[in-house]
Amino acid sequence: MKFPPDVSADVIERQFLHALRSSERSEWPYRTWKLKEVFPIELVTGILTLPICPAFLGDTDGTRGTYNDQRTFITPNLREGFQCLAALADALQRPAVARQLAETCDIAVEGGYLRVEYIQDIDGAWLEPHRDIPEKLFSMVIYLFHGPESAEWGTDIYDADRKWVARSSGEFNSATIFIAGPATWHGFEKRKIVGVRRLMEINYVRPSWRRRDQLAFPEQPISLG
Repeated sequence: MKFPPDVSADVIERQFLHALRSSERSEWPYRTWKLKEVFPIELVTGILTLPICPAFLGDTDGTRGTYNDQRTFITPNLREGFQCLAALADALQRPAVARQLAETCDIAVEGGYLRVEYIQDIDGAWLEPHRDIPEKLFSMVIYLFHGPESAEWGTDIYDADRKWVARSSGEFNSATIFIAGPATWHGFEKRKIVGVRRLMEINYVRPSWRRRDQLAFPEQPISLG
C-alpha cells in the first residue's frame, strides 16, 4: 500500500476550479473571497504527512520575514522530492487556473510567478497587523489545521484604523483570497496553539519579485495559454 496516495494535477485543478467558481465574495472590511473544499483529500493527506518539522523560532517580532531562511516554499527541489507538491505546483501553474483567478479577482496575472509556502505555526507564533506588499498579485491562505482548539486559529482581520473587527473561521480545507491594498490589514493575535497550525499560502507575484529562491518555477512565468 502506497502512503500517502498519489494525486494528479488534473484532480487538483478540477477541485480547485470548482471551489474558486463557487467562492463567496465579501466587501467588509475589505474585499475577500471565501472558498470551501479547496483541495482533494489525497492532496491534503500528502501535505499533512510531509516529513518537514515546524521551525522552533522562540520569540519573534511578529513578522515572517525575520526568519526567511527557516520557511518552507515549494521550490524545484521540493517539487522533485514530493509527488503531492509537484502535482499541486503543476495544477496552480496551469493556464486554466490562472485564467479563473484573473477573472474571479479581476487581476492581471500573466507574466507573474507562482509562490507557495507551507506554514507550520507552533505555540508562541504571532503576526502583527500588516498589509501584504503590492508585489503579490493576490494572496490566498488555505487552512489545513485541526484539533479541539483549532476553531480559534483563523486569521485576525482589522479595519482601516487597524482595529480588530473579525476572525476568519479557519474551517478545515477552506481558504480566503484577497488583493493587497491600503486597508487590507490582517494578522494573527498571539494565543495558545496546542499542536501545529498548518497553512498553505499561495501567491502569484510580479516579475520584479527579488527572492527567486521562493518560487515554484523561477524560470517559467504564468501564462494564460
